[in-house]
Amino acid sequence: MAAVTIPPSTFGIPALRTEDPRFLRGEARYVENLEIPGALRAVFVRSIFAHAVVESVEGLEIARAMPGVVGVYTGSDLDLPHQLAAGSVEVPGGDLDRPFERPILASERLRYVGEPFAVVVAETLGQALDAAEEIHAIAEPLPVVIDPEMAATGDVLLFPETGTNIATRFEQRWDEDVLAGAEVTVRGRFVNQRVAPVPMEMNAIAVIPEADRRYTVWVSSQVPFDVRSDLVDVLGADRSHIRVIAPDVGGGFGAKVPTYPEFLVVAKAAQVLGRPVRWAESRSESMISMTHGRSQVQWIELGARRDGTITGLRFEVLTNVGAYPQLGAFMGQTTAEMISGVYAIGDIAFRGRSVVTNVTPLGAYRGAGRPEAAAAIERAVDLLAVELGMDPAALRRRNLIAPDAFPFRTAAGTEYDSGDYGAALDRALELAEYPALRSEQADRRARGDRTAMGIGLATYVEITGFPTKEFARVDIEPDGSATAYVGTTSFGQGHETAFAQLVGGILAIEHTDVRVVHSDTALVERGQGSWGSRSLQAGGSVLVARADEVVDRAKALAAVVLEVDVADLEGPVDGGFRVLGAPERSIGWRELAERAQTDGGALSSKGVSVDPGATFPFGAHVAVVDVDLETGDVRLNRLIAVDDCGRILNPMLVRGQQHGGLAQGVAQALFEEVRLDEAGNPITSTLMTYLMPSAAELPSFECANTETPTPVNPLGAKGIGESGSIGSTPAVQNAVVDALAHLGVRHIDLPCSPERVWSAIAAAAAER
Repeated sequence: MAAVTIPPSTFGIPALRTEDPRFLRGEARYVENLEIPGALRAVFVRSIFAHAVVESVEGLEIARAMPGVVGVYTGSDLDLPHQLAAGSVEVPGGDLDRPFERPILASERLRYVGEPFAVVVAETLGQALDAAEEIHAIAEPLPVVIDPEMAATGDVLLFPETGTNIATRFEQRWDEDVLAGAEVTVRGRFVNQRVAPVPMEMNAIAVIPEADRRYTVWVSSQVPFDVRSDLVDVLGADRSHIRVIAPDVGGGFGAKVPTYPEFLVVAKAAQVLGRPVRWAESRSESMISMTHGRSQVQWIELGARRDGTITGLRFEVLTNVGAYPQLGAFMGQTTAEMISGVYAIGDIAFRGRSVVTNVTPLGAYRGAGRPEAAAAIERAVDLLAVELGMDPAALRRRNLIAPDAFPFRTAAGTEYDSGDYGAALDRALELAEYPALRSEQADRRARGDRTAMGIGLATYVEITGFPTKEFARVDIEPDGSATAYVGTTSFGQGHETAFAQLVGGILAIEHTDVRVVHSDTALVERGQGSWGSRSLQAGGSVLVARADEVVDRAKALAAVVLEVDVADLEGPVDGGFRVLGAPERSIGWRELAERAQTDGGALSSKGVSVDPGATFPFGAHVAVVDVDLETGDVRLNRLIAVDDCGRILNPMLVRGQQHGGLAQGVAQALFEEVRLDEAGNPITSTLMTYLMPSAAELPSFECANTETPTPVNPLGAKGIGESGSIGSTPAVQNAVVDALAHLGVRHIDLPCSPERVWSAIAAAAAER
């Protein structure tokens, strides 16, 4: 990417979010808010079996005859493709060339509770729901496998034709003895539990057929351009005839990256019926049909010398990808590639597998493989600290990658761009007043308090801005304002403010005079959407490049109008350009836009960025908890987070992302878990049974930042959207275990629920 000119004053400005007024006034538009005259409602009929062979589907004709019903369809009725398109839900790579095919509507076999196998379309939602109640599958139940270790044995096969449940596998140096130089070795088996994303807005889509085989599609998605691509084959329409719009999107967290089978069915039904059709999940549907996250079993061995220097690491991961191997099948490899964490570990071996089970499919969830890595290595480091009798902060500091070692390639094969891990750790410990916390803990233990105090540390590094290109365009409007078009999608991060700040800073106009357009395939030429904390790095970098090109064009035009050499102009400044030494001779953006139109063209620049490359944010978190030794109840009292996302554009946006990530990380540590019974029936399929914290269960977060710019992109920026969810989970988990360390407790799997904590206390007491 060519060098760009970004005024230093653009950065560090805590501008209020320009999108917030519409949310506060109730003017935001989500898919369900849209008025679509004549729209029909779709309701899906879902499997009540975790695993079964379908013999027949009954009640179809009864449903078709019910009031208001205009269509009832199974997969064979809609002429749908045989399986979901590669590149949307199915991801090529690994062993997925094997036929782990997912039908758009299940027909011959049902593989998890909640899998759709029929759809009802009616005039009203109530009529569609009533008709759907009449439809059921006559099926022969099959043995169910929900445990990934049992699935790996292959005793129960979800896809008999493959002969295995293993969807992907990988390894590096597994046959080598990477622990040969260790004087001390610790081992652990950790479970990173399955969680549900639970965005405030569930999945939703509305498809409107129009004249000339054109379609307008409204969808709650992080990747509207991908949705358009996947609809091309289903609708048999030209790409240019499908307009996909993601309006205001109420959260995604990675779960709105897939093109869900329901999207394709709704689109096909709209085409067949020639009428608009819309669908929105209920919350209970969302809990079992929207992709889940995490879901790993991990084995780790960490070797060190007695002075605390880590010498080697051996890591194995088994990922439960659910019924169909989607993007989640590759989360384990990302985990392995990040398993070194912030530590200079000389030798690393790893291997991993992903297996299919009779559970909702796994997808990317905030952090997508990186929180799982941080949880594993940070628990192992705490185990090592106990084994060596070292303070966990001192052990971490001893093994950090040095600031002058970057770029640094880890023994896991990942190259980090830049970092000062010690600065983040020191700042977190300073804010926490760490020595005073340890002193208080010692005093309370000496008194024999029945409420135990725990202090947990976690350092982390993650990968963001996965290598991808992005599109942007910048136009100067006739009134002198600017419009920025970008291929990313905003769903709560504050893109409209951040991108306006960037463009406004380069053009020397107020950011409120910059309109940001995104998430509409008719207005933006192309785009990769938003995922992996890439938006500012990829979208922002290309935007500043396009804005810089507009400045160059405008400056040349200004020189002609003012009859001077380009070198004699200064600007942009104060919304235009002026002659050096004669500031009264100037021209603004409005006049330049008018002159460009007179000359036969707009003052505009567009294009796709050169891949800016990945970056590696990092940080350190400290958690302080109280644990009731009688009941196992855990109370989080403090959470200190120091996160480094490179150069900071808007501190308020950064703080908002930190808070959101911390809340989700704490939720995984203490509360959330998708659970099923032995038959594969979900028992956490509503918010009455799936435990999530409210604000009352969370402390006021203590957040700070260090700034270590990256050389990878012109902004020097790294991602921040997922950082909070990566460091906070192991920090809180470590704090809970630390609270009980004097009792002999060495590990508690996630989530650290009262039941698990109480059981660990009881087990430790029994061994004493």
